[in-house]
Amino acid sequence: MTAGPFPGGTAVSNLAVYDWAGPDGLTGGSAHVHLTCTEGYVVIGGKGRLQTLSADGFAETPLTEMTVAWFSPGVVHRLINDGGLQILVVMQNAGLPEAGDSVLSFPPEYLAEPDAYRTAASLEGDAAQAARRRAQLAVQGFLELCEQVREHGPDALDAFYTAAAALIRDRVPGWRSTWAGGPLAAARRTGDQLGLLEQGSSEHLRHGRLTVLAPPTERGYGMCGRLLTFPSD
Repeated sequence: MTAGPFPGGTAVSNLAVYDWAGPDGLTGGSAHVHLTCTEGYVVIGGKGRLQTLSADGFAETPLTEMTVAWFSPGVVHRLINDGGLQILVVMQNAGLPEAGDSVLSFPPEYLAEPDAYRTAASLEGDAAQAARRRAQLAVQGFLELCEQVREHGPDALDAFYTAAAALIRDRVPGWRSTWAGGPLAAARRTGDQLGLLEQGSSEHLRHGRLTVLAPPTERGYGMCGRLLTFPSD
């Protein structure tokens, strides 16, 4: 018997970061942004760097084993693999990332046209080749954003944010439903349990259960690397 969703309505996955060279010669994955989810990294092997663009401008954070880092929605991020970089990823709002809560930092002409964006982001056909192509394109756009931020400051990200929000707007009603049934429900359960404890009741403790997930064995092609994804519920 299982105890329900992963704690806090989050989700975990194991990420082996790509060792593909980008347009600037650095190896790593596709740059992108999340619109509603905070993402956490626990480095479990290798070394690398996290490049970010946000209201604080450009930053590069070293990643070594046992580094813990996280960033909130709006932080455009790119992982650099300097050797064997593996990360345990903890994602807020399980179900929303899987439903597409991310926009790749493609150049503006792809972001302005939904069909062009979907085609460039697709993994149809040869998934490995498609993932490489979209990583190249996302890093190209990320490097252009970096240059704009260097020249004009963080306000240069506004056009990207506007385009990203427009691309996902029609998905928001479905995301709201996923959020209400997952993360929000988890928080409400905690509130109910606090209420029981305030009343001197321990009834909910009788319903505690252990959940154990079998290790996944097949890595998919994610934005930043090869993913082992654990079910969140």
